Amino acid sequence: MFAKPDGSPPDRGATAPSPDGPGGSADVQFRGDVQFGEDVQFGGDVQFGGDESEGDHEDGAEDGARAGVNWERLPDPVLSRLAEVASAAVGALPAAEVPMALRRFARFTPAKRAKLGGRALTAELEASSAFRAGVVAWWEENRAGELSTAADDPLTAAAAAILLDDVAAAAAVEAASRRGETGELRAELDAAMSRVDKLTLELERMRGELTEARAQARTAGSARDAEYQQLRRRVSEQGSRLRAALDAREAADALTEQVRTETAAAIAAAVAERDRERQRAENERRRAARATAEVTAARQAAREARQADEVRLSLLVDTLGGAVAGLRRELALGGGGPRPADLIAGAQAARSGAAIDGPAALDALLSVPTLHVIVDGYNVSKTGYPELPLADQRTRLVGQLAALAARTAVEITVVFDGAGVVTAPPRGSRGVRVLFSDPGVLADDVIRTLVASEPQGRPVVVATSDRAVVASVRKRGAYSVPSSLLIGRLVRG
Repeated sequence: MFAKPDGSPPDRGATAPSPDGPGGSADVQFRGDVQFGEDVQFGGDVQFGGDESEGDHEDGAEDGARAGVNWERLPDPVLSRLAEVASAAVGALPAAEVPMALRRFARFTPAKRAKLGGRALTAELEASSAFRAGVVAWWEENRAGELSTAADDPLTAAAAAILLDDVAAAAAVEAASRRGETGELRAELDAAMSRVDKLTLELERMRGELTEARAQARTAGSARDAEYQQLRRRVSEQGSRLRAALDAREAADALTEQVRTETAAAIAAAVAERDRERQRAENERRRAARATAEVTAARQAAREARQADEVRLSLLVDTLGGAVAGLRRELALGGGGPRPADLIAGAQAARSGAAIDGPAALDALLSVPTLHVIVDGYNVSKTGYPELPLADQRTRLVGQLAALAARTAVEITVVFDGAGVVTAPPRGSRGVRVLFSDPGVLADDVIRTLVASEPQGRPVVVATSDRAVVASVRKRGAYSVPSSLLIGRLVRG
């Protein structure tokens, strides 16, 4: 801002001196009412008025021409214009005329070249007079008249004066600098005036908002008083309701206590009745347990009595069988023993046994009254019922063999390995002889001994699937039956 000589702010519509006029002054208009409550700074040192005469400018220009232009002190706008002038020419100059430092910018567009290579362009212009001459020659050839010291644009005129080594180059640079500073002052002034306008509008807006806020506050006060009175009425009504609710709650508490007392009495009676029923049920349970124990004991006693009767009957039957066998031998009614043909001297029957491989052959052999069937116990039982424990296998096999002996009246001997037997061995059933080998003796050896001890000519059948046993007993004239075939016969009944 420009103040009057007495220090007061300038009047509206006052003018400020500018170097553009004949006396070095120009009209600068001030718009609006400007308040000078804050300092407005202007860039650069600006001289106003006609303190310097035209002759002084000419003397300074001549001194600048003689001294040349100091590139390091050139204003940035002048340097930028020089870079733009050189950028336009570099893209069209032959590669040989372009300095090495600028060739990498030659493929860019002029605007990009001036922006990225501005420093390099101005440096080459300062250092190389040949490059300056080439740039000037390109402008004169391709854009004649645009690069001239008489150009309307002060920056273009200053750039042309520098490139053409004009004697007025320093003055042109100074004029361009003054023009730039004047433009900056005008921009700053416009910005300050715009800021004043904005602050004035903001002040008016805030005054309006304040007035509106005061009106709203008055309205809110009235509404608050009305709401306060309404709330007081509501509180009074709620107080009445609360007292009524408290009275109702006291009555409900009394009723609840009465119901709780009656419920507790009913629960106590139900618990007592439950305890009595539980005691009665426990007594019935103990009585039932005693009855079950008595029934179990009675069943066990009956089972033991029946087993004792069976043992006594079995002993009686065995005694009778022995007596009948003795009577047969004494009365020569038949039975075991050698036949007269078996005792003929000078002849010997073949003792090679045969293999029984079918149910019909086995049934025909079992019809012989004097047949002796020797069974390899575990070999047959593990073939027929491998899922059972060994004790159950023995019991089941002996029972089925007893049924076979009762139907066919043949002699049956079953041999088990005695090693590893930890339970009581099964007692032989009627018609079945059960043998266990001694410790260290195999059941196979006992079977071979039994076959060898039979008199010559008596039919003997060995039931086993052990190939070694089959081979040895067949050499002694015994028949062999596979374990699976005997199991099938026992199952068939």
